[in-house]
Amino acid sequence: MKRSILIFACALTGFSVILTALLIHLAAYWNFSERFKQEAAVELDYLRAAIELAGIEYLESLRPDAFDPRVSLIADDGVVLYDSAGVVSDMENHANRPEVKAAMENGSGESTRFSETMREQTYYLATRLRNGSVLRIAGTTDSVFASLGWMILLTLAIIAAVFCIAAWISTFAARRIVAPINRLNLELPEDNAAYKELSPLLAGIKRQNDRIAAQIAEMRKKQLEFSAVAENMREGLIVLDGEARILSCNQSALNLLHTRPAGFENVLTLRRDEPFRRAVEQALGGASAESMLFAEGRHIQLIANPITDGGEIQGAVLMLLDVTEREDREKLRREFSANVSHELKTPLTAISGYAEILSNGVAKEEDAPRFAKNIYAEAQRLIALVNDIMLLSKLDEGGPELPKERIDLFAQTEDAVQRIQGAAAKRNIDVAFEGESAEIIGIRRVLDEMLQNLLDNAVKYNVDGGFIRVSVVKADDGVTFAVADTGIGIPREDQERVFERFYQTEKSRNKAAGGTGLGLSIVKHGALLHEAKIKLHSAESRGTRIEILFPAAP
Repeated sequence: MKRSILIFACALTGFSVILTALLIHLAAYWNFSERFKQEAAVELDYLRAAIELAGIEYLESLRPDAFDPRVSLIADDGVVLYDSAGVVSDMENHANRPEVKAAMENGSGESTRFSETMREQTYYLATRLRNGSVLRIAGTTDSVFASLGWMILLTLAIIAAVFCIAAWISTFAARRIVAPINRLNLELPEDNAAYKELSPLLAGIKRQNDRIAAQIAEMRKKQLEFSAVAENMREGLIVLDGEARILSCNQSALNLLHTRPAGFENVLTLRRDEPFRRAVEQALGGASAESMLFAEGRHIQLIANPITDGGEIQGAVLMLLDVTEREDREKLRREFSANVSHELKTPLTAISGYAEILSNGVAKEEDAPRFAKNIYAEAQRLIALVNDIMLLSKLDEGGPELPKERIDLFAQTEDAVQRIQGAAAKRNIDVAFEGESAEIIGIRRVLDEMLQNLLDNAVKYNVDGGFIRVSVVKADDGVTFAVADTGIGIPREDQERVFERFYQTEKSRNKAAGGTGLGLSIVKHGALLHEAKIKLHSAESRGTRIEILFPAAP
């Protein structure tokens, strides 16, 4: 602003000086010319009167250098009779000179002629004498162009001086004018009182500030709400512009894709596999897309939808969902259905076969009791399998129909140990039980199934003449039930899967022992229902130890 004021003041000053100097010069030059003409007319009258009295001899009696301006006497036919500045015989006829011609016709005449360089001008004034001749005087002065030349130099000098003064004054004035404006507090424009003329502007700025502040507050509120929602989502959320650049990306998306949380511009820097890239391209092309991604052993469902505004595609929204559990459940469901079908088919086939033999009368009379016994055994196996499946179904649903109560785990375990004593004695397996009374909050039926399955397995998969140690011990963080055997053990590669439904190691041995493959799965789900933790320690051919840590009853 100061620069603009300075430039404007200097330009105005320079223009004013030039225009003033030019007008003054023209006025002075016009005044000088008029006075010069008046003096020439007076002098011409004097000479005319003298010649009328004394004739041409008056002119000849005077010295040539006595005349200023130049004097000429011209006959009525244009022949020069006398000239104070030249030789008469060398002069051409003057009859056609404008001032001479006008004087002969009108009694007087005048004209102005410029030199070849236009720097000088000559003023001619002529009058007709009584004898018909013409008396003419001529005065030479600087032309207006010549006078302008020296006037311009003088004007430039004046402009330079005035410019310096104007620049200093303008700078000082600009500082004085701008200083209050520079001190304006635009954050609080209503508190400023620099110039009254600025009051409407400051009022407008205040209104604009208020609107901007309100808009920023609203945008910040929406941004915080969006950030709070996005960052607390389990689902991954990525917002893209029309060029596939990332506008927003929450931490869940980065965690699901297992990538670093910084330095992203194009979404394809997150991952470039074909399903991801195709879904992004389809969304930016205006179509919704879904694909399944795999990252670090997890199943990630990608849902991509375009963002449109007025029919134009502005970007895309990517939603990432961790569907690993759903996929695993679906896989377990398929496996469970297949395993249940297989497990049910075996006893049903045996029952059907024995029944067919008996119904057709093919079996000998002495074999009938054995066939009936086999049918009963397979039916009991089928009932046990169905019961285990039904119990697992209830455990999957969280056991809503199974009430919890205060249970003495030591007494419950003692009952379960008593029930396996007969089976253990048949194989000369020694069973030791130790511990102390310890109460937990649990579901008696489920707890009994858990203990019975663990103790049954300790007998079934033990070696003849082996050993089983059962204990219930109080600990600082709860109550620990443990059962250890000297049986066949579990291979290391199978230890992660033995708690899965129908998963069995050495299935032929399990069949001989009458297992359904659901025992440890019931133990696992029962432990989850009781908020207990399971630990498995096993070595092949050296035995197995399973511990369950229950929360103590309050």
